Amino acid sequence: MATDIKKIDPPGADKRWRMVDNTMRKHGYRPDALIETLHTMQECFGFLEEPGLKYVAQSLRLPLSKVFGVATFYHFFTLKPKGRHTCVVCMGTACYIKGAQNILDAIETEYGVKPGETTKDGALSVLTARCIGSCGLAAAAVFDGTIAGKINPADALQHIKKVVAP
Repeated sequence: MATDIKKIDPPGADKRWRMVDNTMRKHGYRPDALIETLHTMQECFGFLEEPGLKYVAQSLRLPLSKVFGVATFYHFFTLKPKGRHTCVVCMGTACYIKGAQNILDAIETEYGVKPGETTKDGALSVLTARCIGSCGLAAAAVFDGTIAGKINPADALQHIKKVVAP
């Protein structure tokens, strides 16, 4: 079946598209390769850009709305370039009750960024997650891939200040 598929050109000449193509080819350009293809694309480029989503949709014979829906549903995927450092604040019920919104408010006051944004200097991206699965550590956040639990706004700012100059 994969042999009768018309080859679609990637959105640019960047050699990283070869890795994305290899992932789709490995799965026979089947629609069920979408999540793995998006993971590869994000690993290669750091985020999922619209021309790339269109390319994947055409290559896997999926509606763009489906590809965009998957890319925006899972918090792992991002449609914007991330900063050099990331802070993901858990907004699950336990974390929310224990002050997750206060943590986000403190970060916004200190760094001028809201969830889903990156500082102008590209140093910090602030994200939220529906739940990071660490309810016993509420309120929890993930700083550059490391979970910090039972934190308050001051703790969060201290974590960030360790890696980002104010």
